[in-house]
Amino acid sequence: MEELIRHMLKNMEMTIGYGTNHFRMSRGSFHYRKLVRWRRDLVRTGYEKTENGFVLTFRDEKEQCDYHMDITVHDGRYDCAMREDPAKINRWWVRLPCGTNEHFYGCGETYSRFDLKGERVRIFVAEHQNTRRISRKIVHDKVIGHDPEKDLQFSAYESYYAQPTFVSSRKYYLHADTTRYAEFDFRQDRRLSLRLQERPVFHMESGKTFPEVSEKLSRLLGSYGKLPEWLYDGVILAIQEGCSAVDERLNKALEAGVKVNGVWSQDWCGCRRTGFGYQVMWNWEADQELYPDLKNKIREWNEKGVRFLGYINPFMAIEKPLYKYASEHGYCVKNKKGEDYMVTITTFPAAMIDFTNPEAYAWYKDLIRKNMIGIGMSGWMADFGEYLPVDCVLYEGDPKALHNQWPAIWARMNREVVEECGVRDEVFFFMRAGNTGSVRDAACMWTGDQHVDWSKDDGLPSVIPASLSLGMSGQTIVHSDAGGYTTIMHMTRSKELLMRWEEMNAFSPLFRLHEGNQPSRNVQFDSDEELLEHLARQSRIHAALKPYLLKLEAEAQQGIPMIRPLFYHYDSNYDYDKAYMLGRDLLVAPVRKQGRTDRHVVFPNDVWVDIATGKEYKKGTYLVEAPMGRIPVFYRKQHSQLDEETIRLLQQEIRS
Repeated sequence: MEELIRHMLKNMEMTIGYGTNHFRMSRGSFHYRKLVRWRRDLVRTGYEKTENGFVLTFRDEKEQCDYHMDITVHDGRYDCAMREDPAKINRWWVRLPCGTNEHFYGCGETYSRFDLKGERVRIFVAEHQNTRRISRKIVHDKVIGHDPEKDLQFSAYESYYAQPTFVSSRKYYLHADTTRYAEFDFRQDRRLSLRLQERPVFHMESGKTFPEVSEKLSRLLGSYGKLPEWLYDGVILAIQEGCSAVDERLNKALEAGVKVNGVWSQDWCGCRRTGFGYQVMWNWEADQELYPDLKNKIREWNEKGVRFLGYINPFMAIEKPLYKYASEHGYCVKNKKGEDYMVTITTFPAAMIDFTNPEAYAWYKDLIRKNMIGIGMSGWMADFGEYLPVDCVLYEGDPKALHNQWPAIWARMNREVVEECGVRDEVFFFMRAGNTGSVRDAACMWTGDQHVDWSKDDGLPSVIPASLSLGMSGQTIVHSDAGGYTTIMHMTRSKELLMRWEEMNAFSPLFRLHEGNQPSRNVQFDSDEELLEHLARQSRIHAALKPYLLKLEAEAQQGIPMIRPLFYHYDSNYDYDKAYMLGRDLLVAPVRKQGRTDRHVVFPNDVWVDIATGKEYKKGTYLVEAPMGRIPVFYRKQHSQLDEETIRLLQQEIRS
């Protein structure tokens, strides 16, 4: 496979240019317009071997000067760097040959498409959920008719997690060391293009298998490491509106036989009721009205075996005293007038902490240390990270270069405070936004704010390509909000959707619920007895998987994703994103369509046993029954990591 990479690099083409960018941000979504003032193709004129690789020479015939791409090889990894970096150039087009039947995956997180062949991917973190786009889509669906299988044009999407990394179906990865806006273009049959706005520096490495490629990518990008084992003991309930609500609903769940390992109360610091819904008051200390004496309550819940989780993000509510302190000390991101930059999120403005200011960075870490870990929290959602305005003024650095890095800096802060407190074995955090450094510093990801619907581009089905693309980018532990999050206009969560989502999340690394932004309009886990009974069973299924998930987590520390595409072990079905493998031995085929009690399942070349019926399937596509209460799940007959006791427990729960 090294020959393939060497061939691609030797046939590299290069174009240079100069241009300007124009960004306009609205609620975390960025309208981008570029103007290329000039561009010129370079002529490849030389190839020279060196001690550890080779050098390619490119000639700018107009300026009569040369550019050199230094390529060094270290244990099979090709490190490529353009030697020159003149100020007059800020556009670089790097073109490499590819195969007509080659497929591409990764680039961070993609929703409606897993296979990126034929697409141009924007590498620029942003708010994935654009309220204006959601509203237009809902109105269009109502007027024209909704087709849940029809996705929006790929170019219309932005992503919370954008990373200049892809993996090819020909078993190699390419990762670019770039922080500025970039595009990866896979639209041509025989050529892929990296459109960079800074000096090209990238790495390529191949493997005989996809797990080997993932392991090599992990050696380049890093890995967070082990998570607390209690995460695999059941379901994390989402309960808000105070200690009394937590007690009441938690006891109700426990009495119904739900295996609860944690309660996530995102409003631990207070609530804000807006036109968008029930939102968090971004003031990072326990709200004394909703959660009085929270430290002792957390101790009380822990005695029941239930952990408590909270919420934090890089913003501050401007009505509250913590913001006043931050503002007086100059800790906030500024606008060009020297004022605190007010960023609008949904319906209200907020200030953003400047993480390039060492004092502000240390102060924010101290808030997490004292007000969250210090009162006994076992985890939290570390939300946002995508909103850094490119026209702001920072304590240090260029926001255009730091925008993509911001979620990784946010991840690093959270990791540092967990490690400094010595609680890595007990405490974790989960994030939605990311960039290159997030692979090393984010404990795990969740797939963001899915709609509470069945749409391919943003609803339940989108969880699968989102999880798979993150996995191929190096993020090995991924889960989703069971039931989705975004409720807007007439879109609300149904009982069927919540149950199907819970079935899917039981067979994922983490099982966690969400009430949604408008809890009163959405069905919740305890809305009736059937829902409680259903959740109890799914929580027991997830807990039964613990020995298997711990084995997969050990592999995840080496870069191998827990959720994998079918081709990962079978070299087939390269564009299939309607099912996934949980590790090597389980094939999971969630019900993706409303009202269905069966679904077609594609089986790769092996012998697969239906856990529910014991029926065996070989390679091919079959229609499989999927009554409410279970989704089609199959184990590999020649399983290597799934022990017999786990299979027995799964059969016991699924067949009951």
